Amino acid sequence: MPEILSAKEISAAIDRMADQLAAGCPAGQPVAIVGIRTRGVALAERLKTRLEKRLGREIPLGWLDITLYRDDLHELSASPVVRQTKLDFDPTDLCIILVDDVLFTGRTVRAALNALYDYGRPKAVRLAVLIDRGHRELPIAADVAGLRVETARNQIVDVLLAETDHEDRVVLRD
Repeated sequence: MPEILSAKEISAAIDRMADQLAAGCPAGQPVAIVGIRTRGVALAERLKTRLEKRLGREIPLGWLDITLYRDDLHELSASPVVRQTKLDFDPTDLCIILVDDVLFTGRTVRAALNALYDYGRPKAVRLAVLIDRGHRELPIAADVAGLRVETARNQIVDVLLAETDHEDRVVLRD
């Protein structure tokens, strides 16, 4: 399996993403970060720490489980596993930074947007992903991406993070 990013490169990519997000946040604009379960949450936590240092203020963090919002729910098991969504703040009028590990077809992001809007109406939503691999089926684009990589549609990008996988690296599988 070819390695796309090492642990050191993942850290550097997250630093670049935080720099870009900080540059795009108008001074004083209320911001919150929301990770999409599962690996989007770990990335959101890492981005939060770096972004708080750059902006000099605390940023609320939440996460979404999008299981029941998926358009392929009928293709999943008869008893899909639904995990906790945690939004301890009202997203209304905030600039939400929505975080996921890989952007592929756009369907996960669409589901996340539907879930997010059930909690309130953000002023804006910015999408931050570690890997943008193309092959969109919906008109969704990342505002910030750690790495844009060309893949074949049948390939799989695996993001491994210490919080969930005990190591940091990104690999490409056929």
